[in-house]
Amino acid sequence: MGFASLGSGSRGNGTVVALADKVFLIDCGFNLKQTEKRLARLGLSGGDLDAVLVTHEHADHIGGVEALCHKYSVPVYASFGTLKYDLGGVRSHAFDGDVPFEIGGVTVNPVCVPHDAREPTQFVLSDGTETVGVLSDLGCVTAHVLEQYSRCSLLLMEANHDRRMLAEGSYPPRLKRRVGADYGHLSNDQALSLLKEIAHPELKVVLGHVSEQNNHPNVLARTFDGMQSAVHELRIANQNEGFDWIGRRPLIRQISFGEVL
Repeated sequence: MGFASLGSGSRGNGTVVALADKVFLIDCGFNLKQTEKRLARLGLSGGDLDAVLVTHEHADHIGGVEALCHKYSVPVYASFGTLKYDLGGVRSHAFDGDVPFEIGGVTVNPVCVPHDAREPTQFVLSDGTETVGVLSDLGCVTAHVLEQYSRCSLLLMEANHDRRMLAEGSYPPRLKRRVGADYGHLSNDQALSLLKEIAHPELKVVLGHVSEQNNHPNVLARTFDGMQSAVHELRIANQNEGFDWIGRRPLIRQISFGEVL
């Protein structure tokens, strides 16, 4: 079990989750060339993916899905609302939010969240032993979200903006209102409150979808300083590198040219 990130932020997102013998990519907001480069950095190629799970139709999450899945014949799973986005004939499977389904022995739980998209979900994946959560792009934390993410072993969690930096920053007023609203993105304080509710000593947490304009690693470090002892590990993802494998990197079988197929 492990997870890693292609990159996390407003210019593109992609999280790789390895459970059992399956490899999933949650969202792909990078063009094909960038996606292949970032997968290779993690020891993977598009052909290693068993499925792409899409949280919602915003470009930084879905923009690279069509090209990647066409080239490597990877199936896409997304909510009915999200699949109103035209993926150009990519093999896709629609699901109902909050109704778990199975892919190759892995239970995928699509968690409905408050965000300004057609039918946004985030994901909790489990193989029955370990549980991995990806939680970004939501404007407020509901009781339902708290309950669904309370048993994670690994968690990527949004900490998008510092409220003061957002208020005093260069975003136009309309965008500031959108980001800070209940259907926008989590502030550092909201993310901290969430983590206090679900923290446990075995939890490994990565703070992601961090705004490059309205947040800063030093601000995050101060905000979450008191949580270091409450969880097993706490990291920060970034836009360019995301984060390297946490847990175990999947064992991808490499076939040499001399091997008889």
